[in-house]
Amino acid sequence: MAYDTFLKIGAEVEVTSPDHTLRGTLFPAKIVGKGSVDTKFLVEYTTLEAQNDDGERLREEVELVLLRPLPPRERNYAFSFGDNVDAFFGGGWWEGAITEILDGSKKFGVYFRFAKQQFEFGKSCLRLHREWVKGNWVPPLLEKNVSVTEEAKARTRSKLHEGTRVEVCSDEDGLQGAWFAATIVKVVGKDTFLVQYETLKTEDETEFLTEEADRKNMRPYPPEAVKGFKLNDKVDALYNDGWWEGVICKVLRGGRYRVYFEGTGDYMNFDPSELRPHQDWIDETWVMSSQL
Repeated sequence: MAYDTFLKIGAEVEVTSPDHTLRGTLFPAKIVGKGSVDTKFLVEYTTLEAQNDDGERLREEVELVLLRPLPPRERNYAFSFGDNVDAFFGGGWWEGAITEILDGSKKFGVYFRFAKQQFEFGKSCLRLHREWVKGNWVPPLLEKNVSVTEEAKARTRSKLHEGTRVEVCSDEDGLQGAWFAATIVKVVGKDTFLVQYETLKTEDETEFLTEEADRKNMRPYPPEAVKGFKLNDKVDALYNDGWWEGVICKVLRGGRYRVYFEGTGDYMNFDPSELRPHQDWIDETWVMSSQL
């Protein structure tokens, strides 16, 4: 599907919330009109009500970069431990990981990194997590009753050993969503590692910070990608010792770029050396983000 084919009046879409307290949440909606500027659309949410007593659905203008089409759903998909999923509650889809299989695979424990908690869901409230990348869904629709294989998971485990360079996503307030470069110092347990950061230091600033990190908050260090940015490209920006996901909203004079961070609603200017193309670690593969 080409990227712009779903941007029509009446099209069903999902909207990424720009509210930092709801970061990453996807809400189903329908496009009901054009926005006040070319980069915005008027949407009506399917599950959210307006703040009045009429019971009307919430309508608001949203940026193009926050829209994507409805993802496909597999039939008879066999969820398994470690699968990245979206769970539906509170009117939206929230990204998490299956950490427990319950009641003969009728229920699943899903851990949400943003909340640092696990909740139980029935199968009907779960779907495989997907990213909208260059007009295609990643991973693609699985036609058979399959899930991530144990062999694939074993390959991931084998990549994480002493001396491996990784990136770690922090759960601390104010740092959520940022990735920090580190090196595995020691394998503590099956899913726990002692890492030393490359940029974060101890409180007394005398040495680089060393702490335990959980596998679900880690990924391999991304490979170098060809640089060259344009308007609406998704990028990672180096700020406060970590990489933060944003979108180029303006190309400035002198080769600099203005970046919008939807997680916080902030705008900042960066040199090209402080940016890299945004990539997602999906199904054991680095995937370049869509160029919106």
